[in-house]
Amino acid sequence: MSIRPTEINLHKQSRILEIAFEDGARFHLPAEYLRVYSPSAEVQGHGPGQGVLQIGKEDVNIDSIVPVGNYAIQLYFDDNHNTGIFSWPTLYELGANQTQYWQEYLQKLEAAGHGHSALKQH
Repeated sequence: MSIRPTEINLHKQSRILEIAFEDGARFHLPAEYLRVYSPSAEVQGHGPGQGVLQIGKEDVNIDSIVPVGNYAIQLYFDDNHNTGIFSWPTLYELGANQTQYWQEYLQKLEAAGHGHSALKQH
Protein backbone atom coordinates (compact mmCIF):
# COMPACT_ATOMS: atom_id res chain seq x y z
CA MET A 1 0.00 0.00 0.00
CA SER A 2 1.48 3.33 -0.99
CA ILE A 3 0.62 6.44 0.91
CA ARG A 4 0.34 9.80 -0.81
CA PRO A 5 0.39 13.34 0.49
CA THR A 6 -2.84 15.30 0.65
CA GLU A 7 -1.14 18.64 1.22
CA ILE A 8 2.32 20.13 0.71
CA ASN A 9 3.08 23.66 1.90
CA LEU A 10 6.38 25.48 1.84
CA HIS A 11 6.77 28.07 4.60
CA LYS A 12 9.74 30.00 3.24
CA GLN A 13 10.09 32.42 6.15
CA SER A 14 10.40 29.63 8.73
CA ARG A 15 12.16 27.34 6.21
CA ILE A 16 9.70 24.50 6.85
CA LEU A 17 8.10 22.05 4.42
CA GLU A 18 4.76 21.00 5.85
CA ILE A 19 3.38 17.79 4.44
CA ALA A 20 0.18 15.91 5.30
CA PHE A 21 -0.52 12.33 4.24
CA GLU A 22 -3.65 10.28 3.56
CA ASP A 23 -3.35 8.45 6.88
CA GLY A 24 -3.60 11.74 8.80
CA ALA A 25 0.13 12.07 9.55
CA ARG A 26 1.43 15.64 9.28
CA PHE A 27 5.11 16.54 9.38
CA HIS A 28 6.95 19.86 9.60
CA LEU A 29 10.32 19.22 7.98
CA PRO A 30 12.99 21.92 8.20
CA ALA A 31 14.81 22.76 4.96
CA GLU A 32 18.14 21.97 6.62
CA TYR A 33 16.91 18.51 7.63
CA LEU A 34 15.69 17.78 4.10
CA ARG A 35 18.92 19.10 2.61
CA VAL A 36 21.22 16.96 4.77
CA TYR A 37 19.08 13.86 4.17
CA SER A 38 18.60 14.48 0.45
CA PRO A 39 18.23 11.17 -1.39
CA SER A 40 20.72 12.38 -4.03
CA ALA A 41 23.91 10.47 -4.81
CA GLU A 42 25.83 13.64 -3.88
CA VAL A 43 24.63 13.24 -0.28
CA GLN A 44 23.94 9.50 0.04
CA GLY A 45 26.86 8.25 -2.03
CA HIS A 46 26.63 5.48 -4.59
CA GLY A 47 26.45 2.61 -2.13
CA PRO A 48 26.03 1.70 1.54
CA GLY A 49 28.34 3.63 3.86
CA GLN A 50 29.34 6.14 1.18
CA GLY A 51 27.19 9.03 2.43
CA VAL A 52 28.76 12.47 2.67
CA LEU A 53 28.20 14.49 5.85
CA GLN A 54 26.63 17.81 4.89
CA ILE A 55 28.18 20.72 6.77
CA GLY A 56 27.14 24.36 7.04
CA LYS A 57 23.53 23.94 5.96
CA GLU A 58 21.88 25.71 8.93
CA ASP A 59 20.60 28.62 6.83
CA VAL A 60 19.63 26.70 3.69
CA ASN A 61 16.15 27.26 2.31
CA ILE A 62 13.99 25.74 -0.40
CA ASP A 63 13.53 27.96 -3.44
CA SER A 64 10.99 25.80 -5.23
CA ILE A 65 9.23 22.45 -5.38
CA VAL A 66 8.68 20.62 -8.66
CA PRO A 67 6.37 17.60 -8.94
CA VAL A 68 7.92 14.42 -10.35
CA GLY A 69 5.11 12.36 -11.83
CA ASN A 70 2.61 11.23 -9.21
CA TYR A 71 5.22 9.74 -6.92
CA ALA A 72 7.68 12.41 -5.76
CA ILE A 73 8.86 16.01 -5.61
CA GLN A 74 12.18 17.56 -6.48
CA LEU A 75 13.34 20.26 -4.08
CA TYR A 76 15.44 23.15 -5.31
CA PHE A 77 17.54 24.46 -2.43
CA ASP A 78 19.06 27.93 -2.38
CA ASP A 79 22.59 26.46 -2.16
CA ASN A 80 22.05 25.18 -5.74
CA HIS A 81 21.42 21.56 -4.66
CA ASN A 82 18.56 20.10 -6.69
CA THR A 83 19.41 16.52 -7.58
CA GLY A 84 17.43 14.75 -4.86
CA ILE A 85 14.09 13.22 -5.81
CA PHE A 86 11.98 12.90 -2.65
CA SER A 87 9.45 10.07 -3.17
CA TRP A 88 6.33 9.93 -0.99
CA PRO A 89 7.72 6.97 1.03
CA THR A 90 11.03 8.85 1.55
CA LEU A 91 9.23 11.97 2.81
CA TYR A 92 7.03 9.87 5.08
CA GLU A 93 10.05 8.04 6.48
CA LEU A 94 11.90 11.33 7.06
CA GLY A 95 8.86 12.67 8.90
CA ALA A 96 8.20 9.56 10.97
CA ASN A 97 11.86 9.29 12.03
CA GLN A 98 12.67 12.99 12.25
CA THR A 99 13.72 13.07 15.91
CA GLN A 100 16.04 10.07 15.59
CA TYR A 101 17.55 11.11 12.24
CA TRP A 102 18.11 14.70 13.41
CA GLN A 103 19.92 13.52 16.54
CA GLU A 104 22.08 11.21 14.45
CA TYR A 105 22.98 14.12 12.16
CA LEU A 106 23.90 16.37 15.11
CA GLN A 107 26.03 13.58 16.61
CA LYS A 108 27.87 13.09 13.30
CA LEU A 109 28.52 16.84 13.06
CA GLU A 110 29.87 16.93 16.60
CA ALA A 111 32.05 13.85 16.01
CA ALA A 112 33.47 15.53 12.90
CA GLY A 113 34.33 18.63 14.94
CA HIS A 114 31.66 20.88 13.48
CA GLY A 115 29.38 22.96 15.65
CA HIS A 116 25.69 23.53 15.11
CA SER A 117 23.43 26.08 16.75
CA ALA A 118 21.18 23.23 17.94
CA LEU A 119 24.12 21.89 19.98
CA LYS A 120 24.93 25.17 21.71
CA GLN A 121 23.74 25.55 25.26
CA HIS A 122 22.12 28.87 26.11
